[in-house]
Amino acid sequence: MAPSTAARIWASTRDFLEEYGLIVLLLVMPVAYGIHDIAEDGSLTHLAINLKDGLSNGAIYAIIALGYTLVYGIIELINFAHGDLFMIGTATAASVLTWLMGPVGLLLACVAALLIAMICCAAINAMIERIAYRPLRNAPKLAPLITAVGFSFILVNTGQLWLSGQHVSVGDPIENAKAIFTIFDVPFRHRDALAFGVAIPLLALLTFFITQSRLGKAMRATAQDPEAARLMGINVDTTISVTFILGGLLAGAAGLMWALYQNDVYFFQGFQAGLIAFTAAVMGGIGNLKGAVLGGLIIGCIQVMNDDRWNATWTPAVVFVYLILIMVFRPRGLVGEETREAG
Repeated sequence: MAPSTAARIWASTRDFLEEYGLIVLLLVMPVAYGIHDIAEDGSLTHLAINLKDGLSNGAIYAIIALGYTLVYGIIELINFAHGDLFMIGTATAASVLTWLMGPVGLLLACVAALLIAMICCAAINAMIERIAYRPLRNAPKLAPLITAVGFSFILVNTGQLWLSGQHVSVGDPIENAKAIFTIFDVPFRHRDALAFGVAIPLLALLTFFITQSRLGKAMRATAQDPEAARLMGINVDTTISVTFILGGLLAGAAGLMWALYQNDVYFFQGFQAGLIAFTAAVMGGIGNLKGAVLGGLIIGCIQVMNDDRWNATWTPAVVFVYLILIMVFRPRGLVGEETREAG
């Protein structure tokens, strides 16, 4: 029996969605707002500003997401303490800025805050890996996962004691809203220069380290097959420790970016920012560095457009709707996985 017209239409629609559904999904929001802007204002300036702000905001999430995906790619552990480690980095950077801005000036204070926050977070992450995760390396997967949740609570309570449970203002030392230059009526502000100026060099250095350095190649070998890497003479324990140190360095850098970009530190910020960054890592393809960056930038744009155009209260729900739909179209994420099962 020949298929009915409805069946043929459904088959064609299904094939189209499987092939192009993901692209349509990602473009539906900016295209809809672009059409609205042209109808209302006759230009796409408003949308361009949203996308620019979204990319700069998403750069912070991308840096945090890299910490999740690095650890997962090596030992397939979701380090739920990473978001709260980022919060500790933010508090550290804010404290150093407060202490040093007066005596040494803004630029030196920012450099010192960046280095101290990165070193502090790297040391904490290395300590957590050594005393908590390494002894559970061969234990059932649930044991290190619960341990990660436990350390998350420890860091949250440490931050609560440190910040007295209050929002702490950092002020606006870099004059976030001040424009540096304007292109087609889209202002490029100080906060945008901060986000891109820190994120892009970090991403370039991380990519170079992982692809060109000896330790980076050891990380990739360990991620693919830890037993084979051990047989080839790679010190797997040292390689995993280096991975956690890298994740801590990224968390500290994101902490300074957040302190200067948002001008606020709160002990519970690691939960929300960490959850969004983890979502970005999953959306891009957990274990894939390029996917983590792409996911962070996409979520940043979704957040800014939803906050500005609709209702900020619904933004987390909108982000997770996008995540669910992306998982439906591409279960391994936008860029796929680089884990040992996938490899």
